[in-house]
Amino acid sequence: MPDAGDRPVVVERRQTPRGELVLRRHGEHFEVIANGTFLMDTHDGRSERTLVREAVAGRRGTRILIGGLGVGFSLDEALRDVSATEVVVVEIEPAVVEWAATHLQGVNEHGLGDPRVRLVVADLGDALERLGSFDAVCLDLDNGPGWLLHGANARLYDDEGLARLRAALTAGGRLAVWAAAPDDAFAARLERVVGPVERFTVPVARGPDDEVLVAARR
Repeated sequence: MPDAGDRPVVVERRQTPRGELVLRRHGEHFEVIANGTFLMDTHDGRSERTLVREAVAGRRGTRILIGGLGVGFSLDEALRDVSATEVVVVEIEPAVVEWAATHLQGVNEHGLGDPRVRLVVADLGDALERLGSFDAVCLDLDNGPGWLLHGANARLYDDEGLARLRAALTAGGRLAVWAAAPDDAFAARLERVVGPVERFTVPVARGPDDEVLVAARR
């Protein structure tokens, strides 16, 4: 008989204004499903860590904005830098925040309890202008600019949205964007509106590689 660990088990199911959000356990790992679409899991956080690591590379004493808490890999990577002065996390789903403090508490070494963290439960597009300026802005929303789970997030990736994100960067600051697949059109727009872009590929077991795009403010 197949091992029960081979079948995902629903830990919690929530109905939100944006639809259904499900936390499942699959063996020793957790998965988050949004409206029936796989969003993230705790199996492999390489691309989320790359998102933050490349955004702050070579800088000290950084103030960092993370759009999307996810399962906490990006936040953990930001807090590994002992020189980081503040990490502002903007997460729209209260359930994701609750899961970070309960079911997912042991996944990462650092989390929301770190005194350098400021949590904002809100839509990033609504909150951006009141958050101040940052040395690094890291977006891990939806499945990237080309695969939106929440249509309202499109406003962050068009010319106007990227200009707003650019305005939130300090001089020489970097905007890093996670994507579930390479996106040449978005990369070109990012370079045109924000500044020079570096692209980092992270291989995955199935499907197209993850990509992290990092633009330095011109």
